[in-house]
Amino acid sequence: MVVKVYGPHCASTKRVLVCLVEKEIEFEVVPVDVSKGEHKDPEYLKLQPFGVVPVIKDGDYTLYESRAIMRYYAEKYRSQGVELLGNTIEERGLVEQWLEVEAHNFHPPAYDLCIHVLFGPMFGVTSDPKVIEESEAKLVQVLNIYEERLSKSKYLAGDFFSLADISHIPFLDYIVNNMGKGYLVKERKNVSAWWDDISNRPSWKKVLQSYRAPI
Repeated sequence: MVVKVYGPHCASTKRVLVCLVEKEIEFEVVPVDVSKGEHKDPEYLKLQPFGVVPVIKDGDYTLYESRAIMRYYAEKYRSQGVELLGNTIEERGLVEQWLEVEAHNFHPPAYDLCIHVLFGPMFGVTSDPKVIEESEAKLVQVLNIYEERLSKSKYLAGDFFSLADISHIPFLDYIVNNMGKGYLVKERKNVSAWWDDISNRPSWKKVLQSYRAPI
């Protein structure tokens, strides 16, 4: 059965798509144009009552929140495609740990930076230099911790690619390739090597080739 992914060409949607490609799951993207308010349409709100993207439909099953969707498919299809949760309970614990780090430490400043540098006009946000400065400072602290972690392992959860790495790719791509902030990554040897690795995954390249929209 083909999974339907409802969402725009944004970071959270791309996060899900990379996971689906890695797990060799067939999917169809149903575009949702947030600039036209389609995420607030009554039909969409039946799928996602908070009006947030993305959401998936898998037969009669509906699920939203991008990280929850990734966890669901990585678990449901563990024997298919790339193993993204680790092979032991300890490895799984580290995957979950770094997914939480991404959600609570990396994502907030990365999101704020993107909104104020890239997407402000689209969302009616006036760019605030103070927010940009504070967000970048927070990211520096986070990436310094990543630099130390990645001196000990190839990927965040260990020497295996996982959901924790996937979850970082879309916003790191904005930072490196769209915002002129690539120095945040390139000035850190281990973070830079990690980024070069994960950004060259065939799954990410496939998603980029298929969905070239600016966000």
